[in-house]
Amino acid sequence: MSKSDTTPPSGPLTKELIVQNKMGIHARPAAMVVRITNKFKADVFVEKDDEKVNGKSIMGLMMLAAGAGSKVRFHVHGPDAAAMIAELEALFARKFDES
Repeated sequence: MSKSDTTPPSGPLTKELIVQNKMGIHARPAAMVVRITNKFKADVFVEKDDEKVNGKSIMGLMMLAAGAGSKVRFHVHGPDAAAMIAELEALFARKFDES
């Protein structure tokens, strides 16, 4: 059997993003992240330092206390993982639509 192009990757995708807005991941940016992650079937965990939380939880994301300049690592596993990461990258690049 040959693998088709629609076969999801076997392992999780990991992407490190840097929080670039001045206020960090407070309630509004956390809600924006959760809005994106909940659109997808893939499972997602977010890691900062030694803490790892569910990326579909506003409270979990806020507990990371990710301020400006923080590096957060997204671990995404599922058939639409790449699409989720692409949307998250765009959100972080836009600085959560804040100045």
